[in-house]
Amino acid sequence: MKDLTTPDAKSRKKIMFYDSEEHQTKLRIRCSYDGITQSQFFRLMIIGYIENNEFIYKYIEQCKESYQIQGKNKRDKIDRIKKMADEKTQKFNLGDEEIESIFDIIATETGL
Repeated sequence: MKDLTTPDAKSRKKIMFYDSEEHQTKLRIRCSYDGITQSQFFRLMIIGYIENNEFIYKYIEQCKESYQIQGKNKRDKIDRIKKMADEKTQKFNLGDEEIESIFDIIATETGL
């Protein structure tokens, strides 16, 4: 069965980062338990993040706070922008292309 998460060979890019041996071992075990490969796991997480999956967004917010990745003011500002965009999306029933334009405008106006 073809893996639908795999991009075609001509357009794919390699994403690489480092982590501990312990995390890598636990990831391999967990992925095996869930019946997915590590590549599938990361592709699915990337898709969820890019598509603003609410569960992934909340998890990232929790991690930013726990690991002190951003200050509270910056996190609050990003959260306000996301809420504004969500309200506009719901109010105007916008498609993905229009939503992307809104985020571009907001980013330009706020300097993010």
